[in-house]
Amino acid sequence: MATFEGRFTDAASLRIGVVVARFNDLVTAKLLSGCLDCLSRHGIDTGEASSQLDVAWVPGSFEIPLVAQRMAASGRYQVVITLGAVIRGDTPHFDVVVAEVSKGVAAVSRDSGVPVIFGVLTTDTMQQALERAGIKSNLGWSYGMQAIEMGSLMKALPLRAQ
Repeated sequence: MATFEGRFTDAASLRIGVVVARFNDLVTAKLLSGCLDCLSRHGIDTGEASSQLDVAWVPGSFEIPLVAQRMAASGRYQVVITLGAVIRGDTPHFDVVVAEVSKGVAAVSRDSGVPVIFGVLTTDTMQQALERAGIKSNLGWSYGMQAIEMGSLMKALPLRAQ
């Protein structure tokens, strides 16, 4: 029996793409900050001239899957992280956006074989979103950890024999 697990010590060899929604940037900028802090503390160069990390800003969460797909298809990244915040309002718009972004992100990962971390908050209130983006804890850190673990795991898994 073989057991495969991701390792957090192999992060320095990963190339990561991050897609961040600009809508609700009070929240998404905090998620990005937490994510970058995690990646940096695990050996990934997050500086402006980094060759390990690219960040793409999109207008809103609905646009995340398209850019994640482009990043995954490029062959440049071992992992893509998506960051967004969809906050419930008085209309059904929330349900439409949440359904499409979650299905879209899952499809990108499944179709490309590249792990895509789903870091899109779906909350009822802005307060809940802010709590998850740094007031109580920053889930951006968790999304960074998930990316490191999945990138490492995918390297460890055997490829299909030809």
